[in-house]
Amino acid sequence: MLVKDDIHALSNAVSGPVALPDSQEFAAETFAFNVATVHRPDVVVGAADARDVAAAVKWAAEHRLPVSVQSTGHGADSAIDGGLLINTRRLQELTIDPVERTARVGAGVKWRSVLEASVPHGLIGLHGSSTDVGVVGYTVGGGLPVLGRAHGFAADHVRSMDVVTADGALRRIDAESEAELFALMCGGKGNFGIVTALEFNLFPLGDFYGGGIIYPGVDAAPVLTAFRDWLPTLPDDASPSISLLRLPDMDFVPPPLRGQFVVHLRFAFLGNREAGDALLAPMRAVSTPLMDMAGPMSYLDVDQIHMDPADPLPFTDGGALLTGFDEEASAELLRLAGDGTDCPLLLIEIRPLGGALSRAALSRPGAPPNAVSGRDAAFLLFLVGLQVPEAAEAVSASIHDILAAMAPYSTGYTLVNFHGAPGDEADRARAWSPALYERMVAAKSTYDPGNLLRFGHTITGVTPAS
Repeated sequence: MLVKDDIHALSNAVSGPVALPDSQEFAAETFAFNVATVHRPDVVVGAADARDVAAAVKWAAEHRLPVSVQSTGHGADSAIDGGLLINTRRLQELTIDPVERTARVGAGVKWRSVLEASVPHGLIGLHGSSTDVGVVGYTVGGGLPVLGRAHGFAADHVRSMDVVTADGALRRIDAESEAELFALMCGGKGNFGIVTALEFNLFPLGDFYGGGIIYPGVDAAPVLTAFRDWLPTLPDDASPSISLLRLPDMDFVPPPLRGQFVVHLRFAFLGNREAGDALLAPMRAVSTPLMDMAGPMSYLDVDQIHMDPADPLPFTDGGALLTGFDEEASAELLRLAGDGTDCPLLLIEIRPLGGALSRAALSRPGAPPNAVSGRDAAFLLFLVGLQVPEAAEAVSASIHDILAAMAPYSTGYTLVNFHGAPGDEADRARAWSPALYERMVAAKSTYDPGNLLRFGHTITGVTPAS
């Protein structure tokens, strides 16, 4: 049990705020974008810099308290109960090098800030469906980009990182220095340390074409058939996905779509209007779209492609990697979640992988491969439901039933950022191949032998310190 002197020692060791559950600052420091997840640590540190992170980890190790970390809380799929929470949202370092085409960011920086700094130089980073997400948490989980088929996973393009390991040491690591730790931190979801800064590659931006087409849900079957037939015609520079959406009557939904069941085609393409229109023509000929928002766009408007909610919401999710999505799989999905069903889920997404996402990335010849999984999968299936009291039980049951029904088409594995709430050790291990998981367990015993970092999607192959 923490006493006054313990908290005093922590406050003296860091320059950022220290908050206890009975303080006014506690709610703000523990707040997660996923408001269904309410963290209840024993104490939280609002780290002002990397030195605060290191000092807080050392303090926690001395007091035998487990440690967790959060910036935005977009990936907060399980609540923190007890221990020390380190909030990194104040780490706002951001530097763009337009000559080297790199960015260096602190652990609190969101993708929106990166784009606002890089796009004027004609450069972009490999963000996901929402630029409101923190760069670091997204990337250490692999990072599935909007333009992933063109460039691969975000973790494939990390050049270096500053990380505080469980011994409280602040290390600068890359493919030359501590290569195995660096490789496993790129996709290992923070199992071996707390990242305080990342340096990663940026990519040149030319013409960009993107947006979405929304179809009536009653036409889900022919739209999915057309989508499957259309995919083999696309170049790697085109990254599409398609979702079944049951949109609530809430402010974050555009007024014409509130309360409707629709099919949403998302499309991102590195090309001009003529080429984009030609690629989309087969899907524009399907059904009678309710809305067609695809065309040339400023890259700073890229969030309009997926239209993810901008405000915090209570939600729960789950995912699986699929070997394919043929007519039989599509029919099975629509049986449970198509028009006329009582499926309570907000979103069911089918995201094609392939292209550069399927190619292993080595930082240098002879370097160990990173910890990103899913390169052998054809699709990602991702399910999201609002976690509100009146629907929570039905949402959880629906996620379970759909994943079970799609199991014959699954690889048996997941992407860690799309896994959902982590279960037991066998469930958590599904985010990586067996060989990779064995590497990670070995590294855990080296870099965190006391299992100090044990919250979230952590490896549970090590017995926690008592």
